[in-house]
Amino acid sequence: MTMRIHNTLSGKKETLQTLEPGHVKLYVCGITSYDYCHIGHARSALAFDMIVNYLKYRGYKVTYVRNFTDIDDKIIARAAEQQTSAEELAARFIREFYVDMDKLGINRPDIEPKATEHISEMIALIEELISKGKAYPSGNDVYYIVDSFPDYGKLSKRNVEDMQAGARISINEQKRNPLDFVLWKGSKPGEPTWESPWGPGRPGWHIECSAMSRKYLGETFDIHGGGQDLIFPHHENEIAQSEGVHGKAFANLWIHHGFVTIRDEKMSKSLGNFLTIRDILTHYHPEVLRFFIFSTHYRNPLDFSESAMQDATAGLERLYECVAAVDRLDPQKSDANSASIFTDNDRQLLESMESRFQQAMDNDFNTAQAQGIFFDTVKTINRICRALPAVPSASDVEFLKKCANNLRKLADIMGILREDAESFLAAGKNKMISEGGLDVNAIEALIAERNQCRSAKNWARSDEIRDLLLAQNIELKDGPNGTTWSVKGN
Repeated sequence: MTMRIHNTLSGKKETLQTLEPGHVKLYVCGITSYDYCHIGHARSALAFDMIVNYLKYRGYKVTYVRNFTDIDDKIIARAAEQQTSAEELAARFIREFYVDMDKLGINRPDIEPKATEHISEMIALIEELISKGKAYPSGNDVYYIVDSFPDYGKLSKRNVEDMQAGARISINEQKRNPLDFVLWKGSKPGEPTWESPWGPGRPGWHIECSAMSRKYLGETFDIHGGGQDLIFPHHENEIAQSEGVHGKAFANLWIHHGFVTIRDEKMSKSLGNFLTIRDILTHYHPEVLRFFIFSTHYRNPLDFSESAMQDATAGLERLYECVAAVDRLDPQKSDANSASIFTDNDRQLLESMESRFQQAMDNDFNTAQAQGIFFDTVKTINRICRALPAVPSASDVEFLKKCANNLRKLADIMGILREDAESFLAAGKNKMISEGGLDVNAIEALIAERNQCRSAKNWARSDEIRDLLLAQNIELKDGPNGTTWSVKGN
């Protein structure tokens, strides 16, 4: 099977063909470090963590570079508000970024360059652009000449003439063309500055990624990624800079993930629906957030709501409950001579899980479809577990454990099913009990009474107890090893 990935540049899915056989070079635009990370940052970090995990699973070597923008207008403004330096503020929020990423269980990229540590590379690239007639100094600033790059707009599918018609030049700007964008900004009083051939100043936002990706991945690399909000102007300008200076393709594939909304509204502090990662993790397990994010294809919009998170909690618990049920099976209490209860269709479905998972993920990392395959697998495993005799076939127990381990392995690519199943379920149950003020002893007593009623074939009272518990959001599951219970979300 070959991997096909949607390329923003071409607008269609393309076969992954790496510049070096078996080696993917990936650059992703990281955060501007001036505030705590929100759910949009979580989606970006998790999407590319999943992509890297899957590429490695498929046998690729991956060099993953994700930058930090640690000098920017927003950083300078926030530092002034907090009466601290831009350097201190940026460093503090990079540390906080790692706190959030570690809680989410996200692997660190191979290289994490900071803009302020690559000023010399940016200056060198700007000098090359000037020498090639692609940029010009204006006062202490330097601007890129958009008209010098005929392909400008090819990523965002924007027409340069239409953009020029609506563009304006601010009074204090000395541009030749309204669309020309800044590569180097002359310093203003109180701002961080670096020396340059054009006087003291600091780099523009776009130049940093062109300079750092060139240093660590070369003039052309395989995949560039980020959020859809970066397509224009950031990534469009990166292309103009890099291809303008080198005359060759910058990145062969462009991957962009969709926006996150809160109850169908754009996330905004002014609307009061701005959710940080740490806000969410106060109420939900990190794997629930992962499960929720991957339940939607990475390119589609993702709407966050309490009901959606409760659905994600229930879905993840369903996977864990299946794994826990298999974990409880004791090979020592099986019979090597007993006949298997598996049908040929059961075995075929479970044995094909991995190939079907690969087919879904090879189709532009379709995690939503892959989760559906997990649930098909769980449905079959659960049915088999319920039908097992008191002393099951040894081969059936062995096969079920093999399937559960394979499920864990594939789910790990999305960062789920990483915990001990019983411990995860117990923690979730205890949280719901605590929040709901439930009496565990009373619940257990009712379940014991129900079991007695079932033995006595008093089905009316047995059903009455089940309904009574269900009214308290207590869900019962009867199996060969007895009755288990869980707390449903409200």
